[in-house]
Amino acid sequence: MAKCSFNHVKISGVVTCVPSLEKCIDDEVDLFGGNQKQIARLKKTIGLDRRRVVEPGTTAADLCETAARRLMAAMDLLPTHIDTVICVTQTPDYSQPCNAAVLHGRLDLPKSCAALDVNLGCSGYVYGLWLAHMMVSAGGCERVLLLAGDTISQIVNPKDRALAPLFGDGGSATLVQRSDVEAQAWFSLQTDGKGFDRLIVPAGGQRAPSSRETQAEVVDDAGNVRSAENLFMDGAEIFNFSIVEEPKAVLDLVDYAEVELDAVDYFVFHQANRYILSNIAKRLKIDPSKVPMQTVERYGNQSSASIPSALCGELGEELCSPGTRRVLLSGFGVGLSWASVLLDLSQLSVCELVDFATSD
Repeated sequence: MAKCSFNHVKISGVVTCVPSLEKCIDDEVDLFGGNQKQIARLKKTIGLDRRRVVEPGTTAADLCETAARRLMAAMDLLPTHIDTVICVTQTPDYSQPCNAAVLHGRLDLPKSCAALDVNLGCSGYVYGLWLAHMMVSAGGCERVLLLAGDTISQIVNPKDRALAPLFGDGGSATLVQRSDVEAQAWFSLQTDGKGFDRLIVPAGGQRAPSSRETQAEVVDDAGNVRSAENLFMDGAEIFNFSIVEEPKAVLDLVDYAEVELDAVDYFVFHQANRYILSNIAKRLKIDPSKVPMQTVERYGNQSSASIPSALCGELGEELCSPGTRRVLLSGFGVGLSWASVLLDLSQLSVCELVDFATSD
């Protein structure tokens, strides 16, 4: 397992931007053949309810730019203050160039600022934090702007009853910078590439280029409609992977950090669905009040933006108030990939969730 720790590096602000268009599973009864009981069961067990999705023409880069501008304004940051911009996304504007370069220009960042993309999903926010901590610790960067966002709703077939009600969209901006005081962070990162096809868009890339055949919609045995260019998820395998690997990863990380599980104030997991989150909490025997779970029910599974969305939407006011909270962040999913970090968050300058349509 890739493990490492850092000191004198801190998160000083987080902003998440969500689209204004809201969809509700109650309004999609036709997707389930008019079965109201099935919808009620999905809401109760899995936590599916509402989600925010982008309008046509809006991208993850747009959401991340809005979040970044709000973050920089709230913290009185000038473009020249940013040394590196990292963009975590699996739904970039273009196959080339990378989103980080596009946003570097849109944010008017200096030529001396490095820019790179990370092609990861649900674990991507923690991977991005890991890279940012390394860059600051290496001495070449004072401030790293981490942008993490996805518009997974745009690659899910709207007639796929297994996935369409689950995924929402979001973009985030996080400032990671050098700290003059003690600020430790412990990371662990893991991968199981043998499970790469459990969560995948099978066609449309270089391995299986787009064609009339890959665009053709197919109905599976469960009645889900999708093409080979839509997102596919083996739900049972992803569930098993999540509830088996996540508890082990959390326990291994707190052991590495030599911290008792009870000493952690909050466990902010990737907002996959309430059923997975509650199962992880039960297996770890941690207080459910320490595990934010409402974000997925309000905004949907936002992939790389789900952890910052939970921080801003459920803990934002507390994290901006005086005091230090020990928080464990953990993402898991496509790859298969999972990553966790244990760190202290001390009175953030900003930690808020903004609406794309009403943001300046």
